[in-house]
Amino acid sequence: MADAVAPGWTRAAAPDGTGFIRAGSGAPVLFIHGVGMNATIWQPQIERMVDRFDLIAIDMLGHGRSPLPPQEPELADYAAQAIRLLDHLGLDKVSVVGHSMGALVAQELALLAPERIRRVVSLNAVFRRPPDLAQAVLERAAALTGHGDAAGVAQTIARWFGDPVPAELTAAAGKAAAALSEVDPEGYARTYRLFARADGDHAERLQTLAMPALFITGSEDKNSSPAMSAAMARLAPHGRCTVLAGQRHMMAVAAPDLTSRCIAEFLNEGESLEQGAAADASFDSGEFRRALGSFLTGVTIVTTIGAEGEPRGFTANSFTSVSLDPPLVLVCIAHKALGHPVFATSKSFAINILNETQKAASGIFASKAADKFASVDWRPGKTGSPVLDGSVATFDCDLERLVEAGDHSILIGRVRDFQHNSSQPLGYCRGAYITPGLSQEALAAAQPGTDVGAILENGGRILFLETPDGFLELPRGRGLGSASDGKSLNGLLAAKAIEAQLGFLFAVWDDAGNPSRTHVYYRGTFDVPASSDRGIRLIDIDAIDGLKIADPAIRSMLTRYVRECTEDAFGVYVGNEVEGEVRPLARTAALNIGDQG
Repeated sequence: MADAVAPGWTRAAAPDGTGFIRAGSGAPVLFIHGVGMNATIWQPQIERMVDRFDLIAIDMLGHGRSPLPPQEPELADYAAQAIRLLDHLGLDKVSVVGHSMGALVAQELALLAPERIRRVVSLNAVFRRPPDLAQAVLERAAALTGHGDAAGVAQTIARWFGDPVPAELTAAAGKAAAALSEVDPEGYARTYRLFARADGDHAERLQTLAMPALFITGSEDKNSSPAMSAAMARLAPHGRCTVLAGQRHMMAVAAPDLTSRCIAEFLNEGESLEQGAAADASFDSGEFRRALGSFLTGVTIVTTIGAEGEPRGFTANSFTSVSLDPPLVLVCIAHKALGHPVFATSKSFAINILNETQKAASGIFASKAADKFASVDWRPGKTGSPVLDGSVATFDCDLERLVEAGDHSILIGRVRDFQHNSSQPLGYCRGAYITPGLSQEALAAAQPGTDVGAILENGGRILFLETPDGFLELPRGRGLGSASDGKSLNGLLAAKAIEAQLGFLFAVWDDAGNPSRTHVYYRGTFDVPASSDRGIRLIDIDAIDGLKIADPAIRSMLTRYVRECTEDAFGVYVGNEVEGEVRPLARTAALNIGDQG
């Protein structure tokens, strides 16, 4: 593998014996691989970037064609090797991309010779390993003998790619295994021993990193975790963290398109670190507006990663949108809050809008509990900040600006990523929690003749039940009832194994033929049934018009539902089958998203 290069690429050696590959033309970029690899591991990036950049991939000391490092090397030895190569090639200033150990070398190079480096990309970098990980790495380093170790190669591949290796990653794993098998055992041992102890070498120096720096890792990389990348980005004055969902340690070869695109986009940005004057074409402003609409008079938990890589969070209801283009939101934190120093100096944070079942989490994050995150399930978002499971909406942000206002600080965030769903948000008013739906307890106490139904949506599809004569109807029953009452709405849903969540009231009308009978319909959501009940039909919202529905009142109600879905503005119909009015859930004047004066 070490000698395999594509046609048109140069495989050469510098006067000091350093091996390297060079290809392409444009702005120069130096690639530095991790322990056990060599310059050819960057083949996927070279193939994807060769038309836009002058790419140089180095064999670090003790790897590929390069000579051994000293017996007890330091990061400065590897950085000096890179500087000698740049001098040999006549390159005054480059951007540098490093992976794992190579990321530490890239940072060292930028700290030792900032005048030579434009931008730094650290892929899957380690930083201040927690004690258990640090001990495991030190033990592996101590066990190295300087001789080949086939079992060690297999164990490394399992850590990097999974055990067993997924079928779609077999080729990438084979490429990495080949490099590990070919590396000089002594070069590997000397370098790995340094790697095992150098994870804190830049803890006090990253704050002096002068150039824009991107720290990328995978959400599933346990040894170079999102918390590590977020902590480094926090310390670096021009740092930024990006977490690639579902990726592990060797994402450069396992997901080369995604990884190469992230690298190239960062390298192409202006030196001011502006994130683009125009909104990203992939950023859907319409969906962003709808996600912001999830927030009523709501409750949020705001999260970030602290200086030691620990998750931090607090409860807040002082959240609002600021701008759609660029996408900006804000939240406020009191100066007296224990977490104020952490959030005021953070490079990123996430805002999690809570659903109506998360009252307990709201209370815990509003308290002085020692380990607030032990009570919730969470994952690192794109910036590395914690994103809470079950949230109605999440906004993962870079800190755009910190504004001091009275006894609070205003955190203005530029949204990097967002998600939202149709579950019901938790509200807060006059010192008490509120839920937006009509009280179902009150409905349960209504007269037995009440016809209760639901418009249940999942991913743009509405759930219908097909009658024996081929008509479609919405799920409904006599009263809300319970799962054991087969005639009630809940009994019908239970019988068909439909997991539904009722939310807002949508329509209430009196039966024209029987004034004592009332029809009540809710909006709600459902989980796709696992049963094979052929009576269940899932119909796209756009295909509802023209369905075979017997009841004209239901047809009229569904026509309104489709229209209000399109407008993202819902009301409640009150009247009878013939006439009535739609009462809005909120006045239009109150929905000036982004225009608050």
